[in-house]
Amino acid sequence: MASLVRAACLTNYSAVARASGLDPARMLRHAGLSTNVEREPDLLIPVERVGQLLQTSVIMSGNESFGLCMAESRMLSNLGAVGMLIRDQTTLRESLDVLMRYQLLLNGSLSLMVESHDDVVVIREAIKAGKPQQPTRQRIELALGVMLRVLRQFLGADWQPRRVCFEHPAPQDLRVHHRMFGYGIEFCADFNCIVCAKTDLDARNPSADPAMARYAQQLLDASTPLQRPTMLEDVRRTTLLLLPSGRCSVEQVAEHLGVASRTVQRGLAEQGQSFSSMLNDIRMELATRHVVESDRPLTEVALLLGFSAPSAFSRWYHTQFGCSAKESRAARATGQPE
Repeated sequence: MASLVRAACLTNYSAVARASGLDPARMLRHAGLSTNVEREPDLLIPVERVGQLLQTSVIMSGNESFGLCMAESRMLSNLGAVGMLIRDQTTLRESLDVLMRYQLLLNGSLSLMVESHDDVVVIREAIKAGKPQQPTRQRIELALGVMLRVLRQFLGADWQPRRVCFEHPAPQDLRVHHRMFGYGIEFCADFNCIVCAKTDLDARNPSADPAMARYAQQLLDASTPLQRPTMLEDVRRTTLLLLPSGRCSVEQVAEHLGVASRTVQRGLAEQGQSFSSMLNDIRMELATRHVVESDRPLTEVALLLGFSAPSAFSRWYHTQFGCSAKESRAARATGQPE
């Protein structure tokens, strides 16, 4: 089943397209999307078409920061009823809990996790590439840009994160990134995230209105009943987030989900899957991203895919793709099929 996202994800697309020298209506039609899609924010559209639109827009315009430019003026209202509920939570931590609870209603391909480490909090985001696999750079920059805008709704327009990390390499022009995130940016990182102080999440929201939050909750539950993710969806999202840290056995995934490993295995079996087959699918997706779309050292790629040794990664890669990772990169450099 194709992942879906609210059409509100394309808020500001037309404005950025025009500023980049593109005809937005033509670009939307080329991606198989309605030219009126920005006027229908609650419409669910295929993530793959959004990815195609953003990637083609970058190629046609030469604007490497296209997705980030779209995020610059985002508001909580762009998240619809979920944004209303987020706005009136007592603390930012509670607001992020709401965002994670309703993430599937907003974007079926985005995974979100909040981790605490001593005095800092790491807000991690990961994106499923989809089929056919597409570069995810623009989508993840858009997602982290929107997250920053959400944080600043609570912490002030001048608030800066301690660090922002991206899996992909740096663009040639960093002006938009510095304008949005400041100068504490790391590229070619192990995962995508925003790092902030733990105290930021516990700061009280002086504008919180409990009565309005209850109203927004009732409105949200009545208009869009929350659909419980399947076990496969839960495990895929958790695996995608845990894999780069090397903590991705079925037992560790089950612990993160708060269930027994037998429950995970049984739930996957009911959907015709096993943990090993699902893990292999995710590794193939990430291998395409890190081997073909980046110049990250292959020893690092092996670790990001959860292999204990580069030799194990090399054997796996050849089995899955019929060639070595080095040959895949050589084919990319010459523009030839593998």
